[in-house]
Parts: sequence; C-alpha cells; structure tokens
Amino acid sequence: MEWLEAAHGYLAENGLDGWLLADFRGHNPLLAQVLGRCPPTTRRTFLFVPPLGPPRLLAHQVDAGNFVDVPFDVQPYTSRADLLEVLSALLDGAARVAMEYSPQGLLPMVSYVDAGTVEMVRELGVEVVSSADLLQFALARWDEGDLQAHLRAARKLGRIAQEAFAYIGHHQPTEFEAAQFILRRFRQEGLSTDSGPVVAANRNSSNPHHEPQPSDVRSIGPGDWVLLDLWAKEEDGPYADITWVGFFGARPPAPQQECFDLVVRARDLAVELLQQAWAAGVRLEGWQVDEAARDYLSASHLGRYFTHRLGHSLGRMTHGFGANLDSYETLDTRPLIQGLAFSVEPGLYLPEFGVRSEVDVYIGEDGPTVTTGIQTEIARIIGR
Repeated sequence: MEWLEAAHGYLAENGLDGWLLADFRGHNPLLAQVLGRCPPTTRRTFLFVPPLGPPRLLAHQVDAGNFVDVPFDVQPYTSRADLLEVLSALLDGAARVAMEYSPQGLLPMVSYVDAGTVEMVRELGVEVVSSADLLQFALARWDEGDLQAHLRAARKLGRIAQEAFAYIGHHQPTEFEAAQFILRRFRQEGLSTDSGPVVAANRNSSNPHHEPQPSDVRSIGPGDWVLLDLWAKEEDGPYADITWVGFFGARPPAPQQECFDLVVRARDLAVELLQQAWAAGVRLEGWQVDEAARDYLSASHLGRYFTHRLGHSLGRMTHGFGANLDSYETLDTRPLIQGLAFSVEPGLYLPEFGVRSEVDVYIGEDGPTVTTGIQTEIARIIGR
C-alpha cells in the first residue's frame, strides 16, 4: 500500500497525529480510494491512519462483516454512545488530525465530511485540519506506470480527435452521430470514459459541457465551427483529456481566429510559467497559474468570456484529487508538487460560439511537461 507509506511520511513531517477518514454510505470517495473498493454500508464508518503503525477501522456492527478482507483491525460499534466511546479511544492521544474538510468549503473536492461530524471530533478535544495537502500527497501523485498508461491514452485521443474531424468532413453527421463515432473508436482502442465526449457546433460550443442529443437532427456542414472535448483512460490508468477546435472550410472566420489566438497564448503562458518556476526552484500553487492566464485574457476585450477555472487535476477520475488551477471558482492554494498531473484549458465562450484549447501537464523529475498534442492552428475540416 504505497498510499499508506506516503501518508505516514506526510503525517510525521507535518506534525499531525493522524488522518481520520469519515464516511456515511459512500459520501466520502477517499475511503474507497484507500481501501481499493467501496463496500456497501448503511451506517457511519471511520478509518484512522496514525503517523506510525497500521490503520484502524471503526464500523457499525451491522456493516462490520463487509470489511472482512480489509487488512486492518476492524472494531465494531453499536449505539451512538458506543460510537462516541470507541471513537474517543481511537483518537486517544491525538491532538491534531486531518479530515476531508475545507474551511468555508473553499475546495469542494476535499469537502466530503459534514460539519456535524467535524464538530463531534472537535468536542472530543481534537483539532481538525484540512486533509487537502495530505490526500494530494498520498493519493494524487502518479508513478511511472500511471504516466505510461496516461501517455498511451493521450496518443490515442489525439488520433481519434483527428479521425473525428475527418469523419465530420466525409459524412456531415449530427453532433450525436459524431460523438457515437468517437465512443466506438474508444472501445476499439481499449479506452473507457465516465461520460462525454463533447461534440459542439456553432452556438453549442458556447456551452463548455454541451452533451449531444439524438433528438438534434441538424447535420454539421460547411461553414460550421466545431469543438471536440475527449477524455478517456485505460482500464487501470489515469485519464487523458484534450480539447480541439475546427472549422468546416478553408478559412476560419475572423472572430473565431481572434479567440483562438488569445486562448492558445493564454494556454502557452500558463505552461511557460510552470516551466520557468520549476527551473527557478519556485513552487507554484494552483491559483497562481490560473491567475496568470486569466490576467492575460482579462487584458483583452474578450476576457469576460473566460468563465471557468484554468484546469483540473487528473487521476482515475476525470477530475482527480490533486490541485486544480483555480483562482476563479475557488482559491486552490495547494502546491503543484512532483507527481501531479492536470489539464490546462483556457476558453472563451461568446454567445455565438466558444473556443477552448486543452492540454495535459505532468510534473516529473525534470519538471512540468505537456503530455498531449498541442493545437497551434484551427483544424480545417474538409468535405468530401
């Protein structure tokens, strides 16, 4: 269990007396992450990870049998009074513990424990701090196997995106038909996805998460603007996530070209900042990268159309548990440490059309590296 070794090291180095993962009926996905599965439960469950030694799990007597294959001691409880007594014993000697809690709910990807449970632990005389940095360190970093699986998925996504543009040019399909083509190619390439892809033409590309519907019978044809957002992974690997844009014709209209040039420069500025900071020995936080790209776009007359964060963490879920590039929707102050991967995807969403360019970045031993294809020109969709 590599996560446990990492957690032990983080707890010891940061003066924490433990990591307390609290869950109720699967509400905290971090418990499933560390256990490797999500056993069915109907009552509250707690997993306590000390700085040294094995974790201990506290489960209701009704649910305890679901944890028979867990390699930790499982202690059952019954009544509420029993829960408080056993939890107090579990935390005996602990002064500060980390939980999936974010002050003021600033980081939703960390805010899985309800306020009442945090209050209950505090009333036992234990200080509760956020586990945001801890879970990033223990669960969000990739190893070499993760990186290679991601790179394979990224190469396949790049090919499929180009095939999708060609398919649109040859067949003039609906958005839904083009999305189904992409999903077929995913299956053929051994990739899976939790949702999507986005195939969005013209006004629909103004919606960052547009979902094609079978009821939309309009074909994509000459003169149309097209945005493709593809995300997928190998069975046991982390996601790759890309966005490309194209125009059905020889010369993209000036408004789309202007937006594309701005978005691509903002994307590249963010990557350059990451690489320059690494070379200078400066550790950036997620919000700082977002702010740099956002400041660049805000200096233009189109800056108000950038309406989401710059990027999200990548893992075995499309949006992983590591730092996001975000100073806009939240303020992500987590450091961008070695082993993390995330998207960089600025976008401008005008009423008539939207433009986004998305690449993935991995921070390895030699610093941040773009792991996906980099779009430098608007793709030309050529009809048959």
